[in-house]
Amino acid sequence: MDTKRGRPTAAERDRRRDAILDAAIARFTDDGYGATSIEAIAADAGVTKRTIYAWFGDLAGVLTAAVERQHGYLLAVDAEGGDESEASLEDATTRLVFALHADVSIALHRLVIAESPRFPEVAAAFYAAGPARSIAFLATHVGTLAEPLYTLLLGEPHRRRLLGLTSAPTEPASRAHARTCLELVAAGGY
Repeated sequence: MDTKRGRPTAAERDRRRDAILDAAIARFTDDGYGATSIEAIAADAGVTKRTIYAWFGDLAGVLTAAVERQHGYLLAVDAEGGDESEASLEDATTRLVFALHADVSIALHRLVIAESPRFPEVAAAFYAAGPARSIAFLATHVGTLAEPLYTLLLGEPHRRRLLGLTSAPTEPASRAHARTCLELVAAGGY
């Protein structure tokens, strides 16, 4: 096998980081947060423990990074210039619904709910990296209506996902749900 020497490229670092987060999510989902170790994640991802500690700090840092990755729709909107038009808000809320109703997001949410009594610091980190960040993003578009809008965007469809009663929505279904929520907020019917 050819091994490359020297510093990895940015793309290689991104792939390695994703491999670590994917391995961590699989371990968290299968074993729970408390039974997951940095050693197991490192072995599954094919990296050293040192790499994980250098990039994420500790196990809570790995979980926080996984949650932040699921909120990539925020970065996508920023990359597009963060235009505050109605079209970009609809696109952003569609991405939010699609991302937060995805299987990975649901698995992380279930994990944090299950583990929060034993690891309240993990629940706090999850909230800060996820919901609080999303609400702050929405506030740049809708001000004080951000929290009600976020609540609508998750709502009963998200609860059904958490309970395993429905599958992840398609992009068109996510857009339809986001559009309905935006219309409700605009009409004051929240």
